[in-house]
Amino acid sequence: MASDNNCPILVPILGDQLTRDLASLRGRTKDDTIILMMEVWDEATYVKHHKQKIALIFSAMRHFAEELRDAGWAVDYTKLTDDENAHSFTGEVARAAERHKPRAIHVVEAGEWRVQQSIEEWPDKFDCEVEIFSDDRFISSIAEFRDWAEGRKTLRMENFYQEMRKKTGLLMEDGKPIGGKWNYDKENREPPKKDMDAPERPKPEPDDITREVIDLVRDKFGDHFGDLDNFHWPVTREEAEDAADAFFAERLPDFGTYQDAMVHGQDDLFHSMLSTSINIGLLDPMELCKRAQLAYDDSTAPLNAVEGFIRQIIGWREYVRGFYWYHMPDLESANALNAQRGLPDFYWTGETDMRCMADCIRSTKENAHAHHIQRLMVLGNFALLAGINPREVQDWYLVVYADAYDWVELPNVAAMILYADGGKLATKPYAASGNYINKMSDYCKECAYSPSKKTGEGACPFNPLYWHFMDRHRDRLESNHRIGRIYSNWDRMDEEKRQDYLDSAEAFLNTLKPAGKS
Repeated sequence: MASDNNCPILVPILGDQLTRDLASLRGRTKDDTIILMMEVWDEATYVKHHKQKIALIFSAMRHFAEELRDAGWAVDYTKLTDDENAHSFTGEVARAAERHKPRAIHVVEAGEWRVQQSIEEWPDKFDCEVEIFSDDRFISSIAEFRDWAEGRKTLRMENFYQEMRKKTGLLMEDGKPIGGKWNYDKENREPPKKDMDAPERPKPEPDDITREVIDLVRDKFGDHFGDLDNFHWPVTREEAEDAADAFFAERLPDFGTYQDAMVHGQDDLFHSMLSTSINIGLLDPMELCKRAQLAYDDSTAPLNAVEGFIRQIIGWREYVRGFYWYHMPDLESANALNAQRGLPDFYWTGETDMRCMADCIRSTKENAHAHHIQRLMVLGNFALLAGINPREVQDWYLVVYADAYDWVELPNVAAMILYADGGKLATKPYAASGNYINKMSDYCKECAYSPSKKTGEGACPFNPLYWHFMDRHRDRLESNHRIGRIYSNWDRMDEEKRQDYLDSAEAFLNTLKPAGKS
């Protein structure tokens, strides 16, 4: 093993680890550390990521490398244009080890299972010490979540969230939740008001570095999904902080009340739009939560908004990350409902008469973003009801969203959206008819389909698909205490009406054209 103290420490930093206080850098000195950053083909192409997602990560990496250099760090940066043989992290680390002859490699654990499996092989591949650090940007370590999960019959987010509130002290007073309740979700489900118009989020203009990356993406990844013309994501910590400032000042007060609302053509509404910056490391999630609590303490935002924002971060975000590592690799192939239908082509083209689906896919294509209710209750709900194969749906979500990484996407899609894990995460399938979409959006007003029409020509497809789903999974779902009573409604229908639902659903499903990979 290399042990010469005159040799440097090599610190690889991955594209979602763009944080100055990274555990592998903490305590390092600039005179004996070489930071390695790598743009590699495998990461850009293991699925054909949205063009904006690739541009975001590469641009943010290049900006971060410049920031590190300006601060006095030695940075060895491999651009995709430097060497088209730069295929993998392991390959680039090996090449860097040849160049620098490090006495040790220090790396923070990867966010994704497949990358971590490669990193864990490094001690056997390299002739130096390899130290893998826990990613302490998360509140709960993988080991802590496993300790919490072991022995529990159910792994409910609400229970975990309460533990995180106690651990962080957020919205706590004398050991109890401020306001007397842990969760204000019931106050966060208001439909949109007529002519509701939210403040526009900051949209930073691409600088020279970003424009160079956009040109690279157009050249190298032109056949990938998505538009590049509308690229306005923060790519530096300063830009990300500006976006956070605008959210807390202008949109947080209404975020809670309208976080489930959907409005045609209004893609951001009151959402923070900070997930891309959080997930690549430009923003610290705990800092954001503390800012949210300060807004409540200062009476500039109501409790339901602040609690809802904090719950999404220290509750849901932390929970799905722990759930992912606890259930991998089996979660990747889970298909408890035996869904086998191919992904319809309109998920790529947006060419469908369902106005809700078309608008959500349009936003996804133009912005590499759709908010969580669009992802869950429109795009995901359709995939669930239609019985789309989980692997194809999972790949689609991983491709199309700029904030999607396997650790966050897979539990949300396989377990939350598709119920493919059989209920380990969600207490019930999140299945809904057209009535839910009609209530929570303005999509249905000008749609070719009517949410009030249940079957036949012109009926909202979600209506017959809902009962088709419930009927074909009755054996599994009837005993579920949260939805079992639905079957009483089904049984009260006469046989002709039930058959009409099933026939209408089958007729619609037969119109679906499977997609070729876009």
